[in-house]
Amino acid sequence: MQYTVFGNTGLRVAQVALGTGNFGTGWGHGADPATAEAILHGYAEAGGNFIDTADAYQAGQSETLLGTLLQGRRDDFVLATKFSNGAGPNANRLVTGNSRRAMIASVEASLKRLKTDRIDIYWAHHPDGVTPLDEIVRGFDDLARAGKIVYAGLSNFAAWRLARAVTLAELTRAVPIAAAQFEHSLVQRVPEADLFPASRALGLGVVTWSPLGGGMLTGKYRQGETGRAEGFGGRVFQPENSAQRTQILDTVLAIAGEVGASAGQVAIAWAGSHGAIPIIGPRSPAHLADNLGALTINLSHEQLARLDAASNIVPGAPARVPVTWGEAPPRDVA
Repeated sequence: MQYTVFGNTGLRVAQVALGTGNFGTGWGHGADPATAEAILHGYAEAGGNFIDTADAYQAGQSETLLGTLLQGRRDDFVLATKFSNGAGPNANRLVTGNSRRAMIASVEASLKRLKTDRIDIYWAHHPDGVTPLDEIVRGFDDLARAGKIVYAGLSNFAAWRLARAVTLAELTRAVPIAAAQFEHSLVQRVPEADLFPASRALGLGVVTWSPLGGGMLTGKYRQGETGRAEGFGGRVFQPENSAQRTQILDTVLAIAGEVGASAGQVAIAWAGSHGAIPIIGPRSPAHLADNLGALTINLSHEQLARLDAASNIVPGAPARVPVTWGEAPPRDVA
């Protein structure tokens, strides 16, 4: 396992993070405690030190399992969790969303489930469409000053929201927004138009989720498996429902044959070539071993170019408008 400095912080994290959305069975699909323990042990044995969870995962079971499994080894890991959804399907409206009220209640509940005194990276899981960004920034600062969180991050926020939050934190001397998290894979490349460049310009650590397109990029659904296509009610799943997606998977499978790897390993290796930390979400030790195998393969420039070409998207304006340094961008003339 290799390590990288996380954005503009001094934090050194593993090149892939362990996502624990499968820790627990509260959603009717996941890993029991013994399997979760084996997955965590295997990740740590490989040198992994970055764990990502959320209060909502498996209706709170993911955090609870981690709290037990990390006893005696908490300081060996960067522990990240999220708030916004609450820990159950019927969570009170006062503990959901991004308000300071919800943030404080959520962090206290997560600390209890995780059996720890601080959270290393605390994410707002997604915007709620209501809470102003300055309230989120101030809430993070309150928690950092209280010693309950170390770093703050925004997950699934648009690039303009990231930029505004970072700026507000700078102007008010609040705890910095240190990280961004969003979906990115060969079947979800939209973030390359704005979220990646914004995150780099702002000095944020970048974490990306679903590098396998919910499992579609492993090719297993062509063999009749159901997995996440049905296990989570079809959520967080990218179906093979277009000619381009078929072309993408065909290319992934062809390159996998060339390098002697699995299709999933090729997809994860491609995701890791963008300067981000992909989150893997194994449901079994066998899945973990396959995912970690991505770290041992080297895709050539030609192979990366073929994957890029197969999955290419045409960005909209302004990303597609070329601007020469020192010149004003072109204007439409009626």
